[in-house]
Amino acid sequence: MKNYQSFHDIEQDLKRLKLERHIALEEMKLSKNKLKDNFYQNSWLNLAIGVAGKYGFYVLLKRFIK
Repeated sequence: MKNYQSFHDIEQDLKRLKLERHIALEEMKLSKNKLKDNFYQNSWLNLAIGVAGKYGFYVLLKRFIK
């Protein structure tokens, strides 16, 4: 446990802790947004690959029928 010599020391420590908490919260928000962007990009990529695969299958099927 830390012993304080004055109220100024306490206030300074509280301000520092408040800033550290605020920084940690902003870092969590940034991490959440990065994760969300990664999932969003991957879903578009998976959708494009799926559509390309279905279209390719359709083209091959059409060639075999002719």
